Amino acid sequence: MDAKAVIFTDRLKVVFQDVTVPEPGPNDVVVDARFSWISNGTEGSFLRCERVNGETPYRPGDPWPFPIAAGYQSTGIVTHVGQNVTDVAVGEWVFGTIGRIEGMYEPAGGHISPKVMDRSQVWRLPEGISPVAASGLVLAQVGYNCGARPPAGIGSVALVIGDGLVGHWAAQTLHWRGATVILAGRHEDRLAHFSGGLRKHRLNTRVTDVLSGTKGITPSGVDILVDTVGSIETIMACHPLMRHNGHIVSAGFHAGNSHMDVQKLRFGELTLHAPSGWEHKRMCETLALIAAGYLDTEGLITHRFPVERAADAWQLILEKTEPVLGVVLEWPNECHT
Repeated sequence: MDAKAVIFTDRLKVVFQDVTVPEPGPNDVVVDARFSWISNGTEGSFLRCERVNGETPYRPGDPWPFPIAAGYQSTGIVTHVGQNVTDVAVGEWVFGTIGRIEGMYEPAGGHISPKVMDRSQVWRLPEGISPVAASGLVLAQVGYNCGARPPAGIGSVALVIGDGLVGHWAAQTLHWRGATVILAGRHEDRLAHFSGGLRKHRLNTRVTDVLSGTKGITPSGVDILVDTVGSIETIMACHPLMRHNGHIVSAGFHAGNSHMDVQKLRFGELTLHAPSGWEHKRMCETLALIAAGYLDTEGLITHRFPVERAADAWQLILEKTEPVLGVVLEWPNECHT
């Protein structure tokens, strides 16, 4: 079946091109994409050839992962359901993760239309939710997973390292659970999105180092440390901030050193969490929080591009010629005809 997709053809090369996807089977749902949200970090690490699959860093001698269909998240309208699918109907708005594709390094991707997916990879959108807001559901679920792992509530204090999308959604989740949250990052324009409520603090680490800045906000330390940037050095540097029986969440991708001194964690009886990927229950919980307005996704979108200009979107993300955070690709109705 003919389709269109955003393809990484080589290192730092992005094209929007014709592709072939398999014919749907009895357990499949076919969706015409309308909005697909770029994962700046994960997709970018493939484009820069820093990883060869979801959790495996590239090492010299590995085959480069090209061509590959980028992405893993989009919303759109159902155009076909297999004979075994009884709970999704043609014409419904849905969210979908990865669809199948032929002739690529990996047989699946996200920025594809029409997209052929197993029913297990499809979520019906709740009534009234914006399909744009839901188009980054997998990535929002990563942030929710970070914020939902450690015990949190009124009186607890959390420090989230990284002002990217995952950092924002981790901070939003912890704040929703009742914690006082410090979001630390290097971009004032991104940090500005974490505002408008009590128990929210922003820390620009270009101006103030994370240790002294955090101590200035909470002299007694923090109960929770969430690292979304993939830096063991930062985690260990923040060790003196941790209260006894605290929790560390390591969520960033480690393209290099990922070794941690576990014995040092024992001095404070600290718990380490290492969340990864997505699962059905967390996706449903995240979707419900977006629909209820507890997680803000659409407010983090800084740019929208027609999908035909995916290469321009990636040039902006990589070169950062202007402030950028959430980037959504918009698909025309006739993109696959």
